[in-house]
Amino acid sequence: MDHLPLLQHLGIALAIGLLIGTERGWHERAAAEGHRVAGIRTFGLTGLLGGVIGVVSLKLTVAFAGLAFAGFAALAVIGHWISSNREEAQLGITTEVALLLTLALGLLSTLGFPLIAAASAVVTTLLLGLKPMLHSWLTQLTEGELHAALKLLLISVVLLPLLPDQGFGPWEALNPYLAWWMVVLVSGLSFIGYFAIKLAGPRRGIMATSLLGGLVSSTAVTLNLARYARDARYAPQLLAAGVLAACSIMFLRVLIVAGVVHAELISALFPPLALMTLVTLGGAVYLWRGITPEGPLTQANLPNPFELGNAFKFGLLLALIMVLASGTKAWFGQAGLYALAVASGLADVDALTLSVAKLSLSGLDLEVARNTILIAVFTNTIVKVVLALAIGGMAMGRRTAAVSLTAIALGVLSLFF
Repeated sequence: MDHLPLLQHLGIALAIGLLIGTERGWHERAAAEGHRVAGIRTFGLTGLLGGVIGVVSLKLTVAFAGLAFAGFAALAVIGHWISSNREEAQLGITTEVALLLTLALGLLSTLGFPLIAAASAVVTTLLLGLKPMLHSWLTQLTEGELHAALKLLLISVVLLPLLPDQGFGPWEALNPYLAWWMVVLVSGLSFIGYFAIKLAGPRRGIMATSLLGGLVSSTAVTLNLARYARDARYAPQLLAAGVLAACSIMFLRVLIVAGVVHAELISALFPPLALMTLVTLGGAVYLWRGITPEGPLTQANLPNPFELGNAFKFGLLLALIMVLASGTKAWFGQAGLYALAVASGLADVDALTLSVAKLSLSGLDLEVARNTILIAVFTNTIVKVVLALAIGGMAMGRRTAAVSLTAIALGVLSLFF
């Protein structure tokens, strides 16, 4: 019975090799016998070999595992060199790297980390199997999008860990790490939304574009659709449906962002925001089903959601609102926060949501935090109605206003029940 856990870990090592080997064998199924670098049997044996080496190293020394891995790596390099001299040989080394990884995961499973080894094997198999999709994405990636992705990695992986996680300035309200983490959070959501819009395609319809665009900026969606209405490019009813769809996603985005910072805010914000989401989304669907779009549906011209300059501007805005939120709370109490919410909602909801959610972690009453966030949401929704009326015209604006103002009214009423 003492050997049972060890046998289980060896079984995991074997299963890891068979799992990765199945994908590699299927990928090279068309190759003639003797022309495959490695198949399911080789991978299975490699995983088991890694497990056995791990068991032996537990009895001897961990250095034995390192020497064994180096020897196997040398064997893989020699095998690749021999196979690359064939006329029909391919120059890729994916299978060789997968073999080395299989050996390492087999080692990991018997050295006390079987769950990590098994999870890593599943991720490895997925990456190997997603080759066509990943290569297809790369061919569609523009230079600007690649640079935007690298900038996102720069602010998240490089800069974020370097920032101090403590309060500075007046009332110790400015936390550089938390402020920049919030920048990363919002930028990441915007970046995901941008690529979701791109993958949906320009002919998937105003509704699909608006739903995805709400992840990036519902205000930007409103401006673009209002310009379409001004230029009479599409039916006003269709464009109003798009604005309402983007607004519905904005309500969900606020709920998620606040909940990530302070989980207890989810229960406080859920009734009004969920009700407003249902009303605006329901209104969007109702308007959508009642019209027949004229001409081809084109994608709203949303800009790339991540630029380093915009990220810095958001960071400065967020830092300012964090200090102002603490200051108004200290000087004027909750009335000052509510005034700040109105002013912030005219331009941005995320910054105030993140700042108030942070304050609720350090003593701000949960009800006050909820009301402050909702005031900003209500204000920002009214701004979209004004944009729709002023730029898009009465035909688009009155439909947007009817549903949006109803959603606000019901959201307010939900606070009393």
